[in-house]
Amino acid sequence: MASLVSLTTAYLSHAGGSGVLTSPHTIAAYGRGVRQFLAWAEGQAVSLLRPSRHDGQHYINSLLAAGRQPAGVSLRVAAAACLYRALRWAGATQATPFEDVNVPKDHTPGIVKRPPYTEDELYDVLKVADVQARFLLLLTAHGGLRISEALALRWDDLQTEARRLLVTSGKGRKSRVVALSTSLARATRDYQAEYGPEGAEHRDGNRTTASDRVFRFSDTETARYHLNKAFQAAGVKFRGFHPGRKYAGTRLLAQIKDFGRVAAHLGHESVDTTRKGYAALAVDDLKTDLAGW
Repeated sequence: MASLVSLTTAYLSHAGGSGVLTSPHTIAAYGRGVRQFLAWAEGQAVSLLRPSRHDGQHYINSLLAAGRQPAGVSLRVAAAACLYRALRWAGATQATPFEDVNVPKDHTPGIVKRPPYTEDELYDVLKVADVQARFLLLLTAHGGLRISEALALRWDDLQTEARRLLVTSGKGRKSRVVALSTSLARATRDYQAEYGPEGAEHRDGNRTTASDRVFRFSDTETARYHLNKAFQAAGVKFRGFHPGRKYAGTRLLAQIKDFGRVAAHLGHESVDTTRKGYAALAVDDLKTDLAGW
């Protein structure tokens, strides 16, 4: 199994759409998906190199029968299909079991299935969060950064005087400039004062070597640990990092009513991505505009 995961990773790095620039998050997600498919194939005695033309659909049907949502099924199918592209790339088979499969579409908007944090939830967490957790949370909930983008920040990316920061490791290796809210600008200054290179000195006076990176950790699990502590202290359920981005998108859209500008703030290439999963107008949004007609 490990060798097939490595083959898929090698294919992504050499022949995938992003090549060597494929993000670690994508590689990890595809690795999990490949392992899940291989476990299913072994349990069903599927011939990996000579699958039947129905095996791809059988895999999809088994995922749906197990209660997986269409969006999750699509991700797993993408990983399994990538495995077969890697096998064809390596000359091991010509099989295409996922070529004509049917994955049902989920018509429920992502923002309905996984809503943003509420104003009160963020208020309660920010009230008890330490300097680091506050800064990290506001990077997602006000700055709209993906957690990978936040953890990749370097000190030079923080331009507090101009109240903006630079995202240089965005999805698809795209860069963007992000404006700082008043709260995020203050949290940035507080974080710099405590953790910044200029203050890299222990309380006992011993010098330390400051890292170029803003955060001392680079993995999402450690970030999850720190934020989850703040959420637990506030008595609020931690639902991951994306509800923070969705809060940023929803609040900004309600204020400026421009999907294009919201998409730019969140780093989305397509406005449809923002519209479907990250921001929604209130059902009575036109009430004020229609007054007096």
